Parts: sequence; C-alpha cells; structure tokens
Amino acid sequence: MSRLFATRPGDDGLPGPERRLAVLALILGTSMAVVDTTMVNIALPSIAAGLEVSAARAVWVTNLFQISCAAFLLVFAALSELLSRRRLYVAGVGVFTLAALGSALSTSLESLLLFRALQGLGAAATLSIGPSLYRSIFPSRLLGSALGFSALVVASGYAAGPAIGGLLLSVADWPWLFVLHLPLGLVALVLAWKALPREAGRRGGFDGAGALLSVVMLAGFFMAMDGLGHGAPAWRVLAWLVASLVAGGLFLRRQRHASHPLLPLSLFEEPRFSLAVSASGLAFIGQGLAFVALSFLYQQEMGFSPLETAWLFTPWPLAIMLVGPLAGRLADRVNPSLLSSLGLGLLMAGLAALALLDAEAGVVDALWRTALCGLGFGLFQPPNNREMMASVPRERSANASGVMSTTRTVGQSLGVALVGAFLAAGMAVQATLWVGGLATLLSLAASLARVPLAGAAQRAQAAAPPGVRR
Repeated sequence: MSRLFATRPGDDGLPGPERRLAVLALILGTSMAVVDTTMVNIALPSIAAGLEVSAARAVWVTNLFQISCAAFLLVFAALSELLSRRRLYVAGVGVFTLAALGSALSTSLESLLLFRALQGLGAAATLSIGPSLYRSIFPSRLLGSALGFSALVVASGYAAGPAIGGLLLSVADWPWLFVLHLPLGLVALVLAWKALPREAGRRGGFDGAGALLSVVMLAGFFMAMDGLGHGAPAWRVLAWLVASLVAGGLFLRRQRHASHPLLPLSLFEEPRFSLAVSASGLAFIGQGLAFVALSFLYQQEMGFSPLETAWLFTPWPLAIMLVGPLAGRLADRVNPSLLSSLGLGLLMAGLAALALLDAEAGVVDALWRTALCGLGFGLFQPPNNREMMASVPRERSANASGVMSTTRTVGQSLGVALVGAFLAAGMAVQATLWVGGLATLLSLAASLARVPLAGAAQRAQAAAPPGVRR
C-alpha cells in the first residue's frame, strides 16, 4: 500500500501527501454511493411498514435511485469537462449528502422518492468521474495499482452494505440509514474541495440535445429491464425498449455531428478501448445474472435461509477485495489483457461449477465455487479497467470514465433482468447460470482479441520518456 503514495522523480499526478487526502475523498464518496444500494435493499420491508405502503411500491426507493444514477452517468462525465472534475465531484457529494438528510426526514413515500432520485443524481456525479480522477491523482506507472485499489473500495462497499444495514436496523429505525451518510458526506466534501486536482474547465458549448437523448435512452433501457425482471406486461416493457432504441439511434446520429459531442465516438475507434468495453459489459452481465440466480438457487433449491444465503455470497466480494489490488499491481508490469483473460477463465469455471450444484450440496461446496467466481472477477476487473483508461488520451479520461460506469451498470441490470425473464419462462435456475457462463465466454473472446494490442502498447509505454507517457 505504501508504494501507492511514494513519489519518484519525473512522476506525473499528485505528490504523495496530497495523494493520500485526494484518495480518501474518493474512497468516502464512492463508498457512500455503493453501500447505499445494498444497505437500503435490506431496509425495504422496514420502510414499507414505516410509511404504510406496499412492498411493491417500496421497491421504488431502490429503483428510482438506480435509474436516476444510471441515466445521468454519461451526462455528468461530459459536464465535468466544462465545470472541472473537482467542482462536479464536490457538487455530487454535496447533493448526495443533502438528499440523504431529506430522505431521513421524509414522512411519506412521495417525498422519500424525490430525495432518493436526488441521491441518485449525486451518486452519478461522483461515480461517473471517479476512475478518471484516479488517473489524475496517481502517476502513469501506478495506474493499474490505483484502479485495483478502486476495485477494493467498491467490493468492500458491496460486501459491507448488508451488514451495516442489518446492524443499524437492529438498534434503530430506517431513517438512521440515511443519517449515517451525513458525517461521512461532510468529511468527503471538505477533503474533495481541498485535495482533488484543480483544473481549468473546457471552453465551448454543451451538447444539451445529446444529454436529453442520453437520459431518455438509458432511463428507457433501465425501465424496460426493471419491467422484464419483475414480470411487467409485455406491452410496457416493449414501449420502454422502443423509446430507448429510438433515443439511442438519435443520440448516435447527434454525436456524429455535434460540435461538442456528449460522448465522442472517436473513443471507440481505439480497438483496445472498444474491446475492453465489450469485455466489461459481458462480464457484468454474467456477474449480475449470477447474483440474482444464486439467491434462488441457495434458498429455493438448496433450502438455505436468507441469512445463510447472505453469508454464502460473502466469498465473492471478499475474493475481489483480496485479489483486486494484486491484479492492479501486476497489470502495471505484465500484459493486462492476459491477466483479464485469466480472470475471465476462472470466472467461467466458477459459474459452471455453481451450475452443477445439486440440492444436496453442502456449505463448503457452495463456498469454494462462489470464491472461485470472486477470484476470477477480481483478477479481471482492474487490468481491464486499466486498459480502458490507458488506451485513451488524458483529455478524454472523463468520457472514458463515464463509459466505464455506464457499461458496468447496463451489464448488471441486463443480467438481473434476464434472470427474471428466464425464471418466468420456466427455465431452471441452474440453466440461467449457464447463460452467465456464455456471457463470460464472449467476454473472454473480446479480452483475448486485444492481447497483442495491449502488449505492444505496454512495451511502447515502457520505452517512452516519463514526460511523454500518457
């Protein structure tokens, strides 16, 4: 860990002491957004009882947060070029924290939903540019290590969320879940304003039409996926999907002709970037699908309780926490695409092993298979993220960061929706895990395709003088 904050002559990025404060600001901002989702999921029954609403309506406390966050990731990534990433990050933390206070004080579902949507906007502002800030904070030689550390933070948040929620609900009412964000948000706000890199905003216009089309495209997609996963009428799912596709087509057309496009399509002309995005999206489909399928497998097929099921999930994020930082460090030294491909192979093997579980299998059988999946995903994600960020010029880091966050969210949501659709069609739970394995196999193919490209880029990076490294 100490090597992350050691400074060498010729390093870009922030000096060591400033780097620590900046990283702490990112840790707090990211953790609040990640922990929030899993923590609030645990509280939905308590929220429904406290506000005297049905469980189906209470689910929107989570849904609206996720939809508003996902729909604005690309918008905020582009907006950061005008405002500067530091200002946008500070604004995002501020909005998230104030909205958390509003959520805690809400006495009706309507007001709670309003503040949850605002919290989603605040989370979108921080998550959309987080990876690009790591690239500005750390020197190029430590980019993989930094993104490995970022994966550790995210995995820790996902792992800790249910435990934090359960612990708080055992001693206090649900509003205290949102109160928890207040002191953390204030500290993150001060640190972000003081320590994040200062940069001048870009001059020029903003693609407002592209932003609107982007929001409609992503919000429509997530509404369609939510409906698909929860058995909504086919006409409603189709209507949202058509709206998303039409907006998507208009969005792409707009990006080709806008003077300041929201998402420069030239990013995807770089094969390393395009292949990394494809590998990421497909891998997150596999992970999102597995997370939901395993809940049904462990409880309905194997007879475990909800609490036991939660513990059986634990090896997945724990393995990412252990392996992610190591994978990031290795990606700075060896071909990152080879590491990603190895991780995807392990993830595919883990999903296949889980699909072969029978109803009589014991705890140990489930644990090692789940751990194998986490080990593979932890080995895949940081090197793949490094490829995404390192393959584009620094001035496009915010755009690449927005694409990275959007790809992750789209992939997970599609995986979740597919499970609901497959189970509604009568498919066995184990069969859905084979579908996750197929998505991972396609991800592996994309990752292997860029191995020679990544190797050549890494050799060129090593040969370049420090002052001209990207």
